Amino acid sequence: MSSSSGRGAPRWLAPVRRARSVFRRTRAGRRWVRVRELALWQRSLGFAALGFLTLVPLLIVVSAADTANGQGFAQWLGDGLGVSTSARLEIERLFALPGQTWRTTTAFGLALLTVFGLSFGTVLQSGYESIWDLPPSRWWARWRHVLWLGVLIGVLYLSAISPPWRHSPARGFVTVAIGTLFFWWSQRLLLAGRIPWAALLPGAVATMLGLLGLRIFSRLVFSPLIASSAVTYGPFGTVLVVQSWLLGVGVVVFGGALVGRLLHEELPRRASPADQDG
Repeated sequence: MSSSSGRGAPRWLAPVRRARSVFRRTRAGRRWVRVRELALWQRSLGFAALGFLTLVPLLIVVSAADTANGQGFAQWLGDGLGVSTSARLEIERLFALPGQTWRTTTAFGLALLTVFGLSFGTVLQSGYESIWDLPPSRWWARWRHVLWLGVLIGVLYLSAISPPWRHSPARGFVTVAIGTLFFWWSQRLLLAGRIPWAALLPGAVATMLGLLGLRIFSRLVFSPLIASSAVTYGPFGTVLVVQSWLLGVGVVVFGGALVGRLLHEELPRRASPADQDG
C-alpha cells in the first residue's frame, strides 16, 4: 500500500503543514509572511546593482567638487565602510582623483547620470510603498525623486568636503543625527505624506542603527577581504567587495523601514494593557 495521501504527498508531511498553518496565523507568522512578500533580498540586489551603475558614478563627480580640500569619492567610501588604511588605499586605486574627475566630465555625461540617478529614488519609493501596503504614487509625483536625489547629493557632498568637525569627537553624533533625519524625511517624501511622521521615526532610527552595525561588520570582514581580493583578483576583487557592501546597505535600508513598521504596530499593543489598568 502507498504511504501517501490522496494528493500523493507523504503522510509525515501532514503535521508539518498543520504546524505551518498554525504558525502563519500567529503574530510572528504574519510578520514572516510580510517579510517574504517584501522580497527583501531581491529588492536589495536591485538596490546594489542600480546604485553601482547609476548612483556611484554621479557621486564620484559630486564628491570631487571640492578639489582643494576634498579627497573624492574613494575617501567617502572608505569612511562609509570603516575599513583599514591598507584597504582604503585599494579603494582609492579604483577612482580618479577629484581634479581629474572634473576635467574628464562633460555636461552631457553629468545630465545623463542625473537622469539615471532618478531611477534610484523610484526603487526606494517602491520598496517603502510595499512595506506600508500602499498603492504606487501617481506619475506626476515624480518631482519627489528629483528633490530626494538633490538632497541626497547635498548630504553626501557635505560629508565629502572635509568639514571642520570631521576629526572632532562630535563627528559620530552629527553623522547619526543627519542620517536619521534624512531617512525619516525620505520616507515621508517618497510616500507622499501618506504615513504620519511619528510612524516613520522608528524606521529611520532602525536604519541608522543597521548602518552602524554594517560599518562594524565591514571593519571586521570587508577590510581584510578587500586586501586579499586585491591580491588575488586585482581591482576587480575590490569592486566585488564594494558591490557586496552596497547589497548590505540595501538590506539595511529596506529592512530598517520594515522593522520600523513592525515596531510602530507593536508599541500600541504593549501600551494598551497599561492604559486599561490606569
